[in-house]
Amino acid sequence: MTEKIADIMTKNPALLKLPALKSDALKLMKKHNVTGIPVVNEKSEFVGIVTRRDIFEKPNEDQIAMLLRSDAPFLHEDDDIKKGIELFRTTHRRHIVVLNKDKKVIGIVTPYDYLKILVRKKINKPVENYIKSPCILIYSKTPVKIVFKLITLTKLNAFPIVDDDATLVGVVTDKDLIDNARIEIKESESTIGLGEDEDSWTWEGMRNILNIEYKEEKIEFPKVPVEKIMAKNPVDIILKTPVYKAAKIMVDKNFSQLPVKNSNNDLVAMIYDIDMLDSLMEV
Repeated sequence: MTEKIADIMTKNPALLKLPALKSDALKLMKKHNVTGIPVVNEKSEFVGIVTRRDIFEKPNEDQIAMLLRSDAPFLHEDDDIKKGIELFRTTHRRHIVVLNKDKKVIGIVTPYDYLKILVRKKINKPVENYIKSPCILIYSKTPVKIVFKLITLTKLNAFPIVDDDATLVGVVTDKDLIDNARIEIKESESTIGLGEDEDSWTWEGMRNILNIEYKEEKIEFPKVPVEKIMAKNPVDIILKTPVYKAAKIMVDKNFSQLPVKNSNNDLVAMIYDIDMLDSLMEV
């Protein structure tokens, strides 16, 4: 029997209701240990999704309505699981919501849900067949803010960290950055003057200049080298490691990627969970 999305989705995921701020989304992500939150309107209808990637790409935007992706892909519970893989492939996104006929969110699927299938089916092909993403090394003394910029520019969510000898000493992810970030709230005041072409009599009893107060939320990162926030002693695999074994490590450790080494113990790549899903299209 063909597996359906309903068989693998996470049911009743946490939702963020509009109106909301960036800080509201980050709090929910931390509370539920997730990287993306479906967003709904006052009628609880799905209107989009906001992820850490969206927040990273627009770090100076506060309103979720401006951060969310209204064109986010979605599935229905009766869809074949391979349809989800196709959406991951074509959209390059890591979160796909599952809707019912009333546009209500009933679930969500991520590459993590598919990893369990790789383990169960014991996909035995080597991970080297599915390496796609570039492996960008970051020096351990690199400031955290520069790592944030790299994540924004490359759209990768994890990087291997190396020391002076280019030896792998850690891995840093977008989650590590968010966990160590803080939201700085700045209260500001703006003034609006009466334009020359407006009728002054309509403003009788009012001042010609209105003071408007507003709040601005800004993400701030600690001024420390990345080695202070990275995950040390990372688990790594080799090029010939079977897909199902790599997937099991990711499931057990809640990782979305693993460093890959060759037979000489040299770092040669990073394998991401979303890349390994292609192996399911071959069975």
